Amino acid sequence: MVQESAARVTARPAETGTVDAVVVGAGFAGMYMLHRLRGLGLTARVYEAGGGVGGTWYWNRYPGARCDVESLQYSFSFSEDLDQEWSWSEKYSPQPEILAYANHVADRFDLRSQIAFDTRVTAASFDETAGAWLIETDRGDKVTAKFCIMAVGCLSAPNRPAFPGTDQFRGPIYHTGEWPHEGVDFTGLRVGVIGTGSSAIQSIPIIARQATQLTVFQRTATWSVPAWNAALSEEYLKEAKAHYPELRAKARARPTGFYFPFNIQPALQASAEEREEQYEAAWQRGGLPFLGAYGDLLFEKAANDTIAEFARKKIRSIVKDPGTAELLCPRNVFGCKRLCVDTNYFETYNLPHVKLVDVSTTPIERFTAEGIVVDGTEHGFDAIVSATGFAAMTGSFDRIAITGRGGRTLAEKWRAGPRAYLGIASEGFPNLFMITGPGSPSVLASMIQAIEQHVDWLADCLGHMRDVGAATIEPTHEDEEAWVSHVNDVSTVSLRSTCSSWYVGANIPGRPRVFMPYIGGFPVYVQKCNAVMNSGYDGFVLKGARNSNAPPQVRFTGRWQVPLDIEVISPAAVAAKRVPVV
Repeated sequence: MVQESAARVTARPAETGTVDAVVVGAGFAGMYMLHRLRGLGLTARVYEAGGGVGGTWYWNRYPGARCDVESLQYSFSFSEDLDQEWSWSEKYSPQPEILAYANHVADRFDLRSQIAFDTRVTAASFDETAGAWLIETDRGDKVTAKFCIMAVGCLSAPNRPAFPGTDQFRGPIYHTGEWPHEGVDFTGLRVGVIGTGSSAIQSIPIIARQATQLTVFQRTATWSVPAWNAALSEEYLKEAKAHYPELRAKARARPTGFYFPFNIQPALQASAEEREEQYEAAWQRGGLPFLGAYGDLLFEKAANDTIAEFARKKIRSIVKDPGTAELLCPRNVFGCKRLCVDTNYFETYNLPHVKLVDVSTTPIERFTAEGIVVDGTEHGFDAIVSATGFAAMTGSFDRIAITGRGGRTLAEKWRAGPRAYLGIASEGFPNLFMITGPGSPSVLASMIQAIEQHVDWLADCLGHMRDVGAATIEPTHEDEEAWVSHVNDVSTVSLRSTCSSWYVGANIPGRPRVFMPYIGGFPVYVQKCNAVMNSGYDGFVLKGARNSNAPPQVRFTGRWQVPLDIEVISPAAVAAKRVPVV
């Protein structure tokens, strides 16, 4: 039986009526969007499937869940007072602390009164006559809004592979993306974990401490580097907060949207001894910045081979059994998939009760009442953990019946891959917006900074529409196609386009292979968004507007202006400059 986290559902009457905007989702994107809408004086309603705020951090409560971006930067930057009053306890915040932060933000800015929890949006349909969206929920709500804003998250639709016989297994089956809120005690149990992605790498060392037997089923080995997590002292926090504005400014100028020092020199111009020393120093610092050891690591295969072999040597030195060590050594490009950050992941395989099963050539055949069968052998379990990730980027849109002009659905339009201008809006769906949608930096940047930039841009856009009396806005077909082509062209510059990853939807059978996030760099993308706005929304059509060419009033996006010393980087220049993108 599959165990899912059941939110407490409170009784309330179904809602009807009209608001200026409906926001779908109350994670960091939905909360900040609500804050900005209120600042504009617009009425809004937020619908959230979970029982509280936090989005992915509300659902992802698996053992060891934490962020891979340092706490001081994985936070809102729109309020200096918020920066000063909140103190993080660790370098990399654990899930409970991030969720506490989300709740603090909701309380501090009094957001809950306009959020309907335990409510899943099931449909959104555009009424061409009224020029408005009808939003329907599983609680019977039918609300009309001029604007529909999707804050559904990039990694929020769990992927559950259809293994035969899952309904026969007698024990519980947990998914890391929908973990029971009361927690799970694996003490004394035989546990199977399917998958070796980020959630598995974080949870496996902790599950191993409790389970009497732990078996990990691995299809593809994953690159991971140590986090070297640590508590943050009061002295460190005091110094960091004194220079928070400078840190935020430096982060916005980085391709990743968060700051870390990196070496732009090419690895291939260094000697083997110099590279070894540089990689060792970067390994000892740990975390995602490991990919910043040299500037050409994601652009030159020969350079990437040098860091890949260094990491394999590390794995072989940690894992005592040579056969297990080789299975744990990835053979794909280092950093091709998102690099993982761990605490004692590889060391866990030295424990006598932990076993690794390779399912790359002999996949899982079926589930039985007692466990899992692979290559004719049954592995018995008391509980199974499915760490199989998400239907990334578009999975949450697939859950909602979204219908635009002419009765065309978003699912139909995106059948061959998602198409959105700037990752913000899609032609044929007026006044429908996406926060960190496909075609924006999203998962290739620090998510909260990517969210803030999108929300601020949208808030300025909605304010401008009100200023000029515009009824609707949507991209032109030509500009949308040009942007999608640009996103794909830029992706080919990086070695990240060379492997099957969830960036291209490869983890979901039948999905079209399209590189979904924008890999050209966060400041480059911000400059493009600013240019579109400053030109009077080039690439968009505003209908019903008075003086539609009037320059927009910049309310919130001014803080996203890229410093003058950051030049726009074309796809060709990305490779030439060797800019690391983690």
